[in-house]
Amino acid sequence: MSLNLDSKNIDLASIDPDLWFTLLHLARRGGLRKGVFISTPELAKDLGTSQQTASRRILELEAKGYIKRSVTRKGQIVVITEKGADLLRAVYVALHDSISEALKSIVITGEVFTGLGEGAYYVSLNGYRLQIKEKLGFDPYPGTLNLKLTEPSDLYFRELLNHRAGILIKGFSNGKRTYGSAKAFKAKVKDIDAAVLLIERTHYGIDILEVIAPVNLRQALGLRDGDRVSVEVQLT
Repeated sequence: MSLNLDSKNIDLASIDPDLWFTLLHLARRGGLRKGVFISTPELAKDLGTSQQTASRRILELEAKGYIKRSVTRKGQIVVITEKGADLLRAVYVALHDSISEALKSIVITGEVFTGLGEGAYYVSLNGYRLQIKEKLGFDPYPGTLNLKLTEPSDLYFRELLNHRAGILIKGFSNGKRTYGSAKAFKAKVKDIDAAVLLIERTHYGIDILEVIAPVNLRQALGLRDGDRVSVEVQLT
């Protein structure tokens, strides 16, 4: 069983935290994937409790339908049920949301590369440019600094931006074509005020970060393709 992150509505306040903590230890031992063979003394050592307490938690998890188990002479095989997976999922989402909301800024690092010119085209359009001036406080240089993200932490933070409101840059129509909306996040590259731009209609994937600024960042920072650059992105 895998842990699908589409969380169901579970009231964690009504559940004994000792239970999901025990369930987490079972999951870390492999209980979600294929079941885990574990004795009561082993579980007690993992949890830092007495064997009696460990045994009681296992019985309670089973009674509530969070695990299934089969007992042998050497111990017990424990499998986390779908209901148990739902509980772990709810814990994960609660922790993720709490931590994410606490973050005021994140740092994303990527490798400079020459883009398709797509960002330069969009930023030069008055429908976007005037909104950027009004909402971000600077007149954008007609171009973007494009960063390729490769590290898991950077990809995670890039995905996190998709779930934040950001600053809306509304779409518009010039009578010939309709342009989609975008959202922006104020940022800094070194000491230069900038912004990360997430364009609704783009050919780039989640592994690309587009940065705009009032200056040509490549020239201002002496950057070349392949250089690694860190961007501090404001989330609030």
